[in-house]
Formats: sequence, structure tokens, C-alpha cells
Amino acid sequence: MPSLTPLHETYCKWDRTPPSQADVLEGLAQLVSTSLLGVHDVVQIIHREVLQTTFGMSDQQSRRFLKIPRIERLQQWSYNTLQKYGRYFLAPSLRRIIEQFPTLHDKPLTPTLHFLVGALNGVLGDYLLKHQNPMALPMVLYDHYGALQQGDIAGRVVIFVHGLCMNHTDWTNRNFGGIGERLLAQRDHNIMLYLNYNTGRRISANGRSLANTLEDLITRNPRITSIDLIGHSMGGLVSRSSLFYGKQNMHQWTHMVGNLVCIGSPHHGAVLERFGFALQDRLGSFPFVKLIGHLVNIRSNGILDLRHGSVRDDDWEHLEARIGLMDDNRKPAPLPSHISTFFVAGTVEHENQKKSLKALSIIGDYLVSVKSALGEHPNPRFQLKLPDSHKAVFHGLNHFEIQYHSSVSEQITRWFYPEHDDYACLGVQTHMINMQNYDPTDLTGIVET
Repeated sequence: MPSLTPLHETYCKWDRTPPSQADVLEGLAQLVSTSLLGVHDVVQIIHREVLQTTFGMSDQQSRRFLKIPRIERLQQWSYNTLQKYGRYFLAPSLRRIIEQFPTLHDKPLTPTLHFLVGALNGVLGDYLLKHQNPMALPMVLYDHYGALQQGDIAGRVVIFVHGLCMNHTDWTNRNFGGIGERLLAQRDHNIMLYLNYNTGRRISANGRSLANTLEDLITRNPRITSIDLIGHSMGGLVSRSSLFYGKQNMHQWTHMVGNLVCIGSPHHGAVLERFGFALQDRLGSFPFVKLIGHLVNIRSNGILDLRHGSVRDDDWEHLEARIGLMDDNRKPAPLPSHISTFFVAGTVEHENQKKSLKALSIIGDYLVSVKSALGEHPNPRFQLKLPDSHKAVFHGLNHFEIQYHSSVSEQITRWFYPEHDDYACLGVQTHMINMQNYDPTDLTGIVET
């Protein structure tokens, strides 16, 4: 590689292959031995808040106190001690493990390490990318059996795109075989491919990368006849973004897409991300909330894009501050008219509840409201209009269950293969909430803007 990390590490892997176990150890070594995301500034804020709230100092007095040479030396000593512990103890220990077990360079990640690396990329992915950390995930495709996609493929291909902080293994669990297993049972020559990517990047950046990845896929495999996209949570937004930029760049793969399914995707934003921003914005003058606000800002660009469901570069590139604004300044990103699009929403409410609590109606599956997942919005510019038969709401499922649950797999199979089920239309209605009876005032203000 032409450039080294800021620490001039012994090696720095930077290519299109997934990280090995050695890469994870090296990446952790780099994290514990660098000044991660302004930790020194956070410590300064903590000290000022303690002086102001506990000792009654003004902001100006607290700043002057911390500038006293003896106090400055004490702070610097504390900070340096923490840095040295990481740099001179933890990091060398991790690298000694790599030296003693060189085969770790060739060992793929275990399920536990996939979970760790996926979560770190979701929270710090843009930082890992900027600092060329070997844990920064490239965008790659895996087959149905967990191996990197290699060799020729043909026929109908289904691409699964996971959500924030997740990875390509999260489409199944010990109780459910998942959507891919159900689709494979329907017809011969189905190919299931599972995308793995850095969810801390901008959604639009991942959308562009996915568009390029799929164009490369069909170029290398001319016998592919059609493509279906299934995205969970952020993955649905990345899929929409890839279609937007694929069409803009006149990619051939966009003409091969037959179906798009978005499962629990925050098309108009995720409740908790927007709530966190609003809390930080409105309560920032209270003691210690400024500190919390600073810590909340330590989140990836991918998380920030979930505030309103941004899928285009021009949703964010003009903003002066990285954290953006509370106002919804998105540009419309309509769904391609030639593709059959389906939206799935989850709600933690059970179908037999007599009266829905307003809070549960707003939260939906805990992270994404029903309205947002179904593309409903009070502003006609942002509405993603689908027929009722292309929408399904599943009761009693939270955000982390809905992508592999058997009832969802069954519904998607009916959508994809209506000729195999005489009751396809009835199947939708058994899980649908009557949206005419759904109170639109539940999703105003902070929750839907």
C-alpha cells in the first residue's frame, strides 16, 4: 500500500478482501493507541462541567482555572497515562499475538468477530475508513453458505442488504432459516447473495458502491437473467440509493431488477436518531447535557443519515456542520416505476390489543415507525406511493426479528411467486393494519417532520 497509517504500523491492509482475524487484532491495536474522536476534548468538557455545577464557577472562570499551569500539567499527565497504556501495553500485546500466530492472516472472521466488526463499522465506520484502519469493511458479496461469491452464476439472483451495525450472517437465526432458505425452496436456479459493507459510511456513498458492485457482477456473469433486492432497515435505503445512482449512471443492471423489498426501513427517518438529535438541540444549555451532546455527536455519518432517511449526496453535502439540521431538507428519491416494490413494517403491538398506546404507535418496531417503514409522509413530495397489496405490517415483531421471521419470509415468497399461491392477496391482508384507522397525529413533530 502506498501510504501507511498515522502510526506507521508494521502493516496496513487496504484492499477489497474482507478482514482476517489478524486484521481485527491490528485494527484494535490502532484504535487503542490513537486519540480516538477527540477524547481529550471530551475530558476537557467533563472537567468544565464539574467545576460549573459542583463548585459554581462560570464558564469563563472554569476555563481560566483549567489554564492554570499546575492544573494543565495534571490533566496532561492523566491523558498521557491513558494514551501510554493503550500505546505501550495493549497495542503491543495485540501485535505479539499476530506475530506468534501468523496463520491468523489467513483465518476468516468467526461469527462473533463478524458481529464485533460489523458493530464497530456501524458506529465508527467513517473514522475507520478515514484512518485506513484494517477493520474498515469493504463491500463484498457472500453466497448462501457464507463463502465469498466466486465463480460463474446464472439465472435469477437475489441480493440481501443488511442494516446498521449488522452483517451478512444476520438473515437467519437458530429458529428460522430465513428468507433466502424459503426462496431457494420455490424454484431451481435461484442464487442468494448476501452483501456485507461498512454501515458507518454515508448511505448515498454505499448506494453508489452497491450500484458499481452490481454492474460489475452482471458484467462478470452475463448469464444472470434478473435481480431482486431485499434490504433490512438501512439496507432498504442503500438499495433505493443504488437504484437512484444506477439509473443516473445508466447502469445495465437496473434494467434487470424485478423486485425491491424493504423490511423495516426508515424511509422517512428513524425515531430514536431524530429524538436524540432533538433532545441534544433543545436541552443543550442544561448541566451535563452539553457533555452528552458531545458524546452523541460521536456517531458515524451512516447513523446521521438515518435521521430523515437520506439516500442522495445532495441531502447532506451542502450542510455546514457534519451533524446536519433538525429540518428535513431531503431531495425526493422516487421509486423506479418499472420495479415491483414492497414495504414491510413491524410493530411491537399485538393484533388483539384493544387500544394502541401512542408511544408504541410512534416507535413501531422500537426503532422505525410504521408510517416511516411504509413510506407514508404528510408531504406529497416525499410519499413513496405503493398499493395496499404491496404493503404488510407484522404485529408482535421488533426491529431485530423481522428480517428473518417465518411469517415475513412467507409473505415475500407470495409476492415473488404469486402463481404458486392462490391465496397470495389474502395473505397480505391478514398482516395489514387498516391505515385509514391509523392516527396520523401519532407521527408529527419530532417523530415525523
